[in-house]
Amino acid sequence: MAKIRVLVVDDAAVFRRLLAEVLNGDPAIEVVGAAANGKIALAKLPQVSPDLVILDVEMPLMDGFETCRRLKEDERTALIPVTMLTGLGDHDARIRGIEAGADDFLAKPFDQATLRARIRSQLRLKRLTDQLERTEAVILAMARWVEARDQYTEGHLRRVAGYGEEVAQALGLGERERVAVRHASILHDIGKVSVPDAILSKVGPLTPEEEDLIRRHPDDGAAIIAPMRFAPVVAPIIRAHHERWDGDGYPRGLRGEDIPLGARIVSLVDAYDAMIHDRPYRPALPIDVALNEIRVLAGAQFDPELATLFSDIVERDRDQARNLGAQALSALRAAV
Repeated sequence: MAKIRVLVVDDAAVFRRLLAEVLNGDPAIEVVGAAANGKIALAKLPQVSPDLVILDVEMPLMDGFETCRRLKEDERTALIPVTMLTGLGDHDARIRGIEAGADDFLAKPFDQATLRARIRSQLRLKRLTDQLERTEAVILAMARWVEARDQYTEGHLRRVAGYGEEVAQALGLGERERVAVRHASILHDIGKVSVPDAILSKVGPLTPEEEDLIRRHPDDGAAIIAPMRFAPVVAPIIRAHHERWDGDGYPRGLRGEDIPLGARIVSLVDAYDAMIHDRPYRPALPIDVALNEIRVLAGAQFDPELATLFSDIVERDRDQARNLGAQALSALRAAV
């Protein structure tokens, strides 16, 4: 089994050497790097690829709290366990460490056996997390496979995710909420994996039985992603993305602001993208017609404030595209 790779970050050279000696004395652990402060540690991270980071609290240039915060805010390093070294009984430091995202704490001076045991424990948790990450990759691939089953929906997930993020950004949502909207946009139809191709591509009206099968896909999708680490924030969006503002949607018949905000966003941008692209039951609608349909359905199918906001975003993007096109044409004429 590969050794546990540890990066040690402490401004005291003596303590860095002591930690390296203690940890390298365990055949299952290897110190792959050391740094005197968080700034140096972040620069070293891509080179040493640690399984775990041990961080001192007080360091020059960048302390342990800021270093931990930056690690946890970066998707590439957010899942690396961080053990913070605090003074014995330093309650305030532990609170600040928790707020920064630290996974474990160890008091100075430390017991060698305790340190090694805690590192092994953190690695076991990381391996479970890595397994979950692979599960997420599989489910994301399944979502794209569902999309690929229908020639009419090629690129739909990518476009819906893009629209959804624009709306979330315009609303001023935080990073966690924006990421949840992006994931839900990609996964919103994952529940259709259980719907036969003949129903998905059917041109005529669906039978009541077929309609019931289709209406199950939001609940099925939420169940499929249940093992994923972001399920608590993404599953409610998937489950509610076919609810309507007036309460006539499915599967719960939720109304108004009882529908999660992320679901209201995905519902709107999903419907818009479907309108402006070909479907088995009708050709694509012009953008102006689709925007008018959204305005008409504001307060019925869609959150009225979101409908107005999204319409403004689409119009702004169209104006920018026209301006860029005009500038390109002028430049081409000038060149000729």
